[in-house]
Amino acid sequence: MWLAALWGGISGSAVLLGALFALYLKIPKKLIGFIMAFGTGVLIGAATFELVGESVRKGGLEPTSIGFFAGAVVFTVFDWYVSKKGGANRKRSDGRSSDVSGDKAGGLGIFIGTVIDAVPESIMIGASLITGAGVSMLLVIAIFISNIPEGLSSTVGLKNGGYSRTKILGLWAVVLLISALASLGGYLFMENAGEYATAIIASFAGGGIMAMIASTMLPEAYDEGGPVIGLMAALGLLASLILDHL
Repeated sequence: MWLAALWGGISGSAVLLGALFALYLKIPKKLIGFIMAFGTGVLIGAATFELVGESVRKGGLEPTSIGFFAGAVVFTVFDWYVSKKGGANRKRSDGRSSDVSGDKAGGLGIFIGTVIDAVPESIMIGASLITGAGVSMLLVIAIFISNIPEGLSSTVGLKNGGYSRTKILGLWAVVLLISALASLGGYLFMENAGEYATAIIASFAGGGIMAMIASTMLPEAYDEGGPVIGLMAALGLLASLILDHL
């Protein structure tokens, strides 16, 4: 059970790692874009193979479709609300991360948006332990890779919002904790769920992740890396396929 919290915390720690990079190192913007594009490809593969694909095989097309659509809609609604509160460009590292320059509300929007991104991912990490075959390393790796540039980009927005280094690191430590608890909750909640309910929940997370990729990760990656990000995303998807068959 506690392994679920551990793996969730490991995936969430990448946000904190990205924040440290942003605070103490100068990372080229193109590199940020390439990492995010690669992480996007891996995450698309993880959502497809580990979440949606498994949902169809175990629960059928109906619950998978219901869950996937609901997840995409719910994320979109929350993303719209967070965007209105200043977190629209939370993954951007070009100084536009906060819609309200120097505004604490913008920084809060960035933080809330990052939490919204992290919760569905972490829930499914915990749920992947239920089979007894161990954690889904594909999910952990995909989420870890995608979280590094998110922490890096979001930290720039918090700095622009007037947050100190101590407060920034404290916020990302909270995200790490939330990720661990969400992973633990996913394990406990889905441990006794039937195949129909499991399919809905897993595909719900998949729909939310896909909506998040399209609305936040891909725009940032293209802005920073240019047309090459298409190749990087394709390589990420290929890596995801290879990991899924190891």
